[in-house]
Amino acid sequence: MDTMKMELIGTACEELLTYGRWDFRTKIKRFIKKNVLGHQIAANDLIFWPTGLLAAGLWHCRKKMLNSEKEDERMMVDRIEAALSAYFARWEKKKCPVSYLDDLLSGEVFLAILEEYQNDHKANGMIRGKNVFKYKKAVDKLAEYAFSYPTDATGSFPYRASQQNGHVYVDTIGISCPFLYEYGRVYGKDEGMELAVVQIANFLAYGIDTTTELPYHGYEVESGMKYGIIGWGRAVGWLLRGMTKCMTAVYGLDRLQESFCRLIDVVIAWQRKDGYFSWQLQAMEGPADTSATAMICLALQEGIRTRMLQGEAYQIVLDKGLHALRKSVKNGRVYDCLGECEGFAQYPQNYGAYPWALGVMLMLEI
Repeated sequence: MDTMKMELIGTACEELLTYGRWDFRTKIKRFIKKNVLGHQIAANDLIFWPTGLLAAGLWHCRKKMLNSEKEDERMMVDRIEAALSAYFARWEKKKCPVSYLDDLLSGEVFLAILEEYQNDHKANGMIRGKNVFKYKKAVDKLAEYAFSYPTDATGSFPYRASQQNGHVYVDTIGISCPFLYEYGRVYGKDEGMELAVVQIANFLAYGIDTTTELPYHGYEVESGMKYGIIGWGRAVGWLLRGMTKCMTAVYGLDRLQESFCRLIDVVIAWQRKDGYFSWQLQAMEGPADTSATAMICLALQEGIRTRMLQGEAYQIVLDKGLHALRKSVKNGRVYDCLGECEGFAQYPQNYGAYPWALGVMLMLEI
């Protein structure tokens, strides 16, 4: 394994257990707000989506190296398994609280770990006979949360149902649909696969700009209003991630392949000369965003691998994107990544090294 990939894995293992951890000052502030001022505050989400992407990236790397005879790769497998085990155990110790739809992204990895154990009938470095029931109970709890989550009139998940505004975010497609689809596939529950595919089909019907054919950040179905900007890079990435993950079986493939290929053709037209994609795809002279670039490249990689995308043009776009991403890697971190979005049309122009670029980078064949 090359040094760059090993350094990325090392950083991801560390950040999986440290990213978002509150420092002492934050804990004091939260205590005062809750117990002195009586304010309602959100609980600490131990498996929120940034670390979920890190977990997904690490799981991908482990699968690639699992049967390697190289000593350094075997050591990396051990390190990844230890990190994923600690990540699950920390959450399970708190009785597996499910705070948001975002938590289904980590559930996707827990489900994959459980499926491997069930298929191989032997310990896999994370599950042993004595703790398999904990993984199954946790995965079922996540599924129950999703199956009972409120939906709008068309069956789509509002991103934050408690806000009662009916806002559907594209983030939800990449965060929750893969878990739902895989849960349905693994346990023979068509309702899981159907719920996932419905989320995607609805977004394609209600959340796409009719002129550019690029997604808005979200929409509200009752008013027909679309929100956020058109072509936010990570919005495109979330949508593509959800689509590729929900075409692993005929159930989703037949219904999504044509739309996936069409969207890819629209998106790659916005690749910059330097190989990156911008934070907003049409902002060709604005900042590049490695999280958007990595997610688009991952969709291209999967489309080429499964032969949904055929022709040299797709490989050229992918190669240019991977070359650009390598330039943004320094000391085990992926820089030039747009910071966290704060809501519709709230995209602070802060660029740095964040888990949502690192996690996806680990899934790429770089």
